[in-house]
Amino acid sequence: MTWTWTYEDADGNLVGASTPFPSRGDAETWIGEAYPDLVEEGVAQVRLLDGDTEVYGPMSLSA
Repeated sequence: MTWTWTYEDADGNLVGASTPFPSRGDAETWIGEAYPDLVEEGVAQVRLLDGDTEVYGPMSLSA
């Protein structure tokens, strides 16, 4: 499977998605590095998907 993040605004509306990652670890490492940029772009929360299955979320990006 591939792992992706979906991005949502403060109202829970889908506003984008990451490129796929080969492993959960890669996806989690990436979000740890990329979240400040996502916040600047207006992303309020994210969800982690394994293929089409939601693994967790929503996870707030606010401090």
